[in-house]
Amino acid sequence: MTAPLFSLVKTANHELHVTEWGDPENSPLVMWHGLARTGRDFDELAAALSDEYFVICPDTIGRGLSSWAPKSETAYRINTYADHAVALLDHYQMDRAAWVGTSMGGLIGMHLAAGASADRLSCLVINDIGPEVPQAAVDRIIRYAADLPEFDQLSEAEAWLRNTYAPFGPADDAFWRRMTRSSVRRTGQGRFTLHYDPEIIQQFAAYLDDLSTWDNYKKIKLPCHVIRGENSDLLTPDILARMQQEGPKPGATEFAGCGHAPTLSRKADIQLVRGLLKDLQLD
Repeated sequence: MTAPLFSLVKTANHELHVTEWGDPENSPLVMWHGLARTGRDFDELAAALSDEYFVICPDTIGRGLSSWAPKSETAYRINTYADHAVALLDHYQMDRAAWVGTSMGGLIGMHLAAGASADRLSCLVINDIGPEVPQAAVDRIIRYAADLPEFDQLSEAEAWLRNTYAPFGPADDAFWRRMTRSSVRRTGQGRFTLHYDPEIIQQFAAYLDDLSTWDNYKKIKLPCHVIRGENSDLLTPDILARMQQEGPKPGATEFAGCGHAPTLSRKADIQLVRGLLKDLQLD
C-alpha cells in the first residue's frame, strides 16, 4: 500500500487531522467519512487512487485525531462541517475537487453542492445516504454511538467492530485489523475505547432539519452518482428512487451483500469508483 502523509490543519478554532495520499500536483479528491468514523476508513481506496489523484481524507472534528468541540451543541452539525471542508479546500489550494462522501460525508457533500460553494466541487459520489434519513435508522445509530464501549484487549475491539459494522459488507482480515488500529484510543485507565466524542450525536438531538434536505437537494446541478448497500436502512429504495427523479438525477449502483455503508475497499469497488470519477468529470 502506498504510504500516506499526515497533516494538522487549523480551521477556525479547531485543528483537523488530514491523511494525504499521492502527489499534490495530481487532480484533487476529497473523501469524507461517516458519523462515528475517521478519514482512515478510506485507506485502501485512497491508496489505489493516489496514482491519479491527490486525495485528502480528513477526520471530522470530534473524531480521530482532530480536536473535539467544547460546545458540541453548535459545532457538531453539517453546516459547521461544511465550513471546515471549505477551509480545507482553501488550505490545499483546491479550486475544484471531486468529492466521495460516505454517509455523513455524503450529507456534507450535498450541502456544499447545493449552496454557495457548489463551484468548489467538480462531481459528487454519495455512498449510502440521501436527503432524508429514516427515524428507525437514526434510532439505531444513536443506540450504538451514544455510549463508548471499552475493551481490555485490542482483539476485543476488533471483534466488536466486526460485529457492529458487519453491514459494511465483505472485507478481508487486513481491512478489519487496519480499521481497528485507526478506530481506538486508550482511556485514562489504560483500556481501549473508540476514537470519537460521544457528543457527536447532538446532530440528531438538536438539528433534525439537517437530516431532511430535499429542497436543497433539488438545487444540486453537479454530476452525481449514488452507491447503495442493498440492505441499507439509511438509503431505502424509495429514497433512492426519489433522488433519481429530482435534483441532479444521479445514476446509482447497488452493492450486494452490504447494508450501511459499503467499505469501497475491495478491488472491484475501487475499479468502480475510479470509473465513476472519470465519467462524472467528463459530464
